[in-house]
Amino acid sequence: MKKPYLIYIIAFGIFGIINTELGVVGILPQITELYGISAAQAGMLVSSFALIIAIFGPFMTLLFSGFNHKKIMAWVLAIFIISNLISAFAPNYTVLLFVRIIPAFLHPVYFSVAFVAAANSVPKDQSTKAASKVFIGLSVGMVLGIPITSFIANQFSLEAAFLFSAAVNALAFIGIVALLPSMPVTVKLSYKKQLGILKKPQIWLSVATVAFIPAAICSVYSYFAEYLGKITLMSGKEISAMLILFGASGVLGNLIAGKLLSKSVIRTTVLFPIVLSIIYLLVYYLGAFTIPMILIIVVWGILFTSGLNISQNWLISEASEAPEFANGLFVSFSNLGIALGTALGGLFIAHMGIQQVIWSGIIFLVLAFVSISLRVKLFGPNRQLTSVHIESKDYANIPKVRPN
Repeated sequence: MKKPYLIYIIAFGIFGIINTELGVVGILPQITELYGISAAQAGMLVSSFALIIAIFGPFMTLLFSGFNHKKIMAWVLAIFIISNLISAFAPNYTVLLFVRIIPAFLHPVYFSVAFVAAANSVPKDQSTKAASKVFIGLSVGMVLGIPITSFIANQFSLEAAFLFSAAVNALAFIGIVALLPSMPVTVKLSYKKQLGILKKPQIWLSVATVAFIPAAICSVYSYFAEYLGKITLMSGKEISAMLILFGASGVLGNLIAGKLLSKSVIRTTVLFPIVLSIIYLLVYYLGAFTIPMILIIVVWGILFTSGLNISQNWLISEASEAPEFANGLFVSFSNLGIALGTALGGLFIAHMGIQQVIWSGIIFLVLAFVSISLRVKLFGPNRQLTSVHIESKDYANIPKVRPN
């Protein structure tokens, strides 16, 4: 690849956006204290963000389809920069909530464009690997964004934590403006044609998978620290180290998923819920033992980010004619799945205890396996799904890359 850093610049933008969305989770106690609000009110900074993404994601993606992709990514990052700057000095909770809500509308727009841009910047046989590299920004943001933001707030101030998010988005903005080629869309799909993919029943089975896999992942991971504290009896420092290990494994998971998907989308997707179920059972039965748990966490981290990569690829493989809209569906329904999974995991903990949270994840994995199997049975495996690439001449000026 002539300019491999281009994909990593796009991925860094993903990290900045995810850090803005989820980093606030690590500083909710400081926000509660500063503005004199309840924990439930502070939690709205997270839930309202996710709810807007879930509801408006596909529509916002449709609205901005056809715009120059480079300009769209730059403008979205500019909004995130402004949002974080105002958040750092928000005079009251109402202002903070308002400036958190606005960028949430644009969150799925960047995501949908980012995956298309990455896929179109490489040869067809490398497109899934390119998308996997973009997912590195997502996995690092999800796993490390919270502890990094929390650390900055505790060591310096709440304002510094928001300024950190602003700085990350600013660096990504500069990289995109200065280094990415222009990415005009020369063939704009009509809204009708993009919405037409919803007529395909296999799309809805894929959308179900997109919701169930993140639900299965986050119904357990959301309570990762509590599980290690109460079941594995780890200290706060040990749990922090496990979070870092989990995150590092997640970066590796993106690369592994990309290679597996490039060989066989169907086999990789079918096996995922089976393998993660095995890991969850190991967590359930060996969770009290430190050394086995450390080894399990490595594999768990790999599967965590692989699951998001796999579910996105599973959806796009049935909607390559409208990739931006399909990515909008992915962002929307994966956020819905995260909300559902976290809620069900909380119910299991409230009624049965922390160790039983594992079964909430397995329930969603069973549902994911059913939706995957139905699509394969009804619409495959005669179709040769190997990799995802957008077959279009979207970009007039983007340099095409030849295989080595």
